[in-house]
Amino acid sequence: MFATGLIGRIALVALAVLVLWALFAGESGASGPEQRYRVQPGDTLWSIAVDRFAGDPREGVWELRERNRLASTTIVPGQVLVVPS
Repeated sequence: MFATGLIGRIALVALAVLVLWALFAGESGASGPEQRYRVQPGDTLWSIAVDRFAGDPREGVWELRERNRLASTTIVPGQVLVVPS
């Protein structure tokens, strides 16, 4: 009987932690508010990532490809990309 009560308490505490985490978990800065950016001649995903993302540009390139569902890193002038603000 003691083991059953202990398991129930552990499950209750785990559930409470999960609920609190879900309530207070925030999004990372990389997935913040979005803006649109029109690609200019000479732009690359790398150069846009350097300008728009803090830290490693490789992560910025990955984020740009994910947000814009790009199959490759090729972009063209006039193309509109969703970027973080």
